[in-house]
Amino acid sequence: MKTRLTPPCTPEQAAALAEAALADTLATLGRVPAGRRLLVLDGEAGSWLPPGWQVVPQRGGGLDVRLAAAFTHAAEATPEAPALLVGMDTPQVDAALLAEPLSPARRGGADAWYGPAADGGFWALGLARPTGELARRLLLGLPMSTPETGRALLDRLTAERLAVHHLPVLTDVDTVADARLVAAEAPHSGFAARLRAMRLADAVEAHDAVEAADALGTGGPEQADDARGTTSEVTR
Repeated sequence: MKTRLTPPCTPEQAAALAEAALADTLATLGRVPAGRRLLVLDGEAGSWLPPGWQVVPQRGGGLDVRLAAAFTHAAEATPEAPALLVGMDTPQVDAALLAEPLSPARRGGADAWYGPAADGGFWALGLARPTGELARRLLLGLPMSTPETGRALLDRLTAERLAVHHLPVLTDVDTVADARLVAAEAPHSGFAARLRAMRLADAVEAHDAVEAADALGTGGPEQADDARGTTSEVTR
């Protein structure tokens, strides 16, 4: 669940949006040619899981540790094959956007693929010849969830002397404003349909009014940030 969606979303609404984003992402990646599809998951898979995906339990630790572990698992499962890791926060991603640069005809000369996010993070990371050691060098200790995360990762890719293919910048869903923007980019997606069904306009206006009252010093309820697990996908 994306905790920055609450408020104005209820926890149940935020969880429903996260599920819709994950379902859309899995459906899209299912249309990208791959020899193996892994879903690295914190929790149990639901009815949204399409056929053809192998579920791998997400290992503990910080996000950097979990991402490195996902690449390590993929490299050990299918040695010498390229691996692409995509987060679940960009349900607007299009299969054609990934299929062309990752095709055997186009990927020659690329050692890595990097998908920057609009907030300074990254939504995708691919390695042509992944190993656990390389993944750990790239990801362990990387500052996560900051405006400099993507730049720091790109610096590490450069330091490894990897030829990087840049994927388009995408907005990932952290806030309701992000959700609306993403839904507008993919109006026919399940994510957009779920957001429309929630009719959040009144809740957003009420939340904005509380924030305005806080700014004026009239007070308002404080909200605790609840850290949850992160889901990612690896396709090969």
